[in-house]
Amino acid sequence: MAVGNINELPENILLELFTHVPARHLLLHCRLVCSLWRDLIDLVTLWKRKCLREGFITEDWDQPVADWKIFYFLRSLHRNLLHNPCAEEGFEFWSLDVNGGDEWKVEDLSRDQRKEFPNDQVKKYFVTSYYTCLKSQVVDLKAEGYWEELMDTTRPDIKVKDWFAARPDCGSKYQLCVQLLSSAHAPLGTFQPDPATIQQKSDAKWREVSHTFSNYPPGVRYIWFQHGGVDTHYWAGWYGPRVTNSSITIGPSLP
Repeated sequence: MAVGNINELPENILLELFTHVPARHLLLHCRLVCSLWRDLIDLVTLWKRKCLREGFITEDWDQPVADWKIFYFLRSLHRNLLHNPCAEEGFEFWSLDVNGGDEWKVEDLSRDQRKEFPNDQVKKYFVTSYYTCLKSQVVDLKAEGYWEELMDTTRPDIKVKDWFAARPDCGSKYQLCVQLLSSAHAPLGTFQPDPATIQQKSDAKWREVSHTFSNYPPGVRYIWFQHGGVDTHYWAGWYGPRVTNSSITIGPSLP
């Protein structure tokens, strides 16, 4: 079929072509070309096709989606926003806020520990000492691709997870604090569970702590994550809680 103008193509073919165009280019450029392109780019069908093509949904997807365009962007941005969560790069990206005792240290998971840990990709952890050790990261949402209107109008769920463990021969106390911050770094939401104390001669299994921020106020621009702890027997060395595999993710997960 010969056509003199791309707009003479059937709409279904135009939609298929648009599924191959980067999403931001569609909105910032293609949508402004003409009313036909604008209307096609605004169709739910296009964004469902893009989600399917990118593997964000399956053919038999039956979960309700309020806005497929927003869903697509949230899924395309979805990743762990904490850098170096498993100590593979030492303390890169982390701020060592409190570095007590013999200070923070990175250690390897033993072969037995790696068998027990639920993620076989994790090979290292951070470990604390006999005086309090705390480290933190600040996530800049705009720098990570989450623009202000997306955060303020959609307010997608913000999911926080962390893993910690004690040594079997020494008691320890683990603590975590996560805050949603405004552009002025004022707190708009806080998750700070009571410190977890693990007694001496208890099991050394890894424990997960998690929290989801929902329905938070508009204006969130940063996320502050801080964790750490101390051993409760003041033994020289690194007998405090171990932490690894921390994560902050936003929006829906993969099916």
